[in-house]
Amino acid sequence: MADGEINMHEEMRRAFALLSGKWKLEIMWLLHQRVHRFGELRKAIPGITQHMLTVQLRELEADGLVSRTIFAEIPPRVEYEITKKARGLGPTMEALTAWWNEYGKSVPVKPSARGRKARDG
Repeated sequence: MADGEINMHEEMRRAFALLSGKWKLEIMWLLHQRVHRFGELRKAIPGITQHMLTVQLRELEADGLVSRTIFAEIPPRVEYEITKKARGLGPTMEALTAWWNEYGKSVPVKPSARGRKARDG
């Protein structure tokens, strides 16, 4: 590979590392739609544990892709949203959705791959 190809490959590896994780893309897709509270995210992602959702959200927050807002109420209310930096992934999310709508449904999905049934849409 030429130097430019090696650098681009390394940059893509870094980008993939930011979004890698069993649940990160799904979390990002949900937050791309709107702001969510923790419980809403947990209910929207069947199979994710409270611990794993917490870990994934903390990593996304540490990487500057998700922001957490704590409201001083009783009980405390916490909301998660994607950051301006993560909004830049919007065209990628839309392209993935378009790809799924055109080709994805013909790709066999193994329900056991994530311990849950595949969902339409």
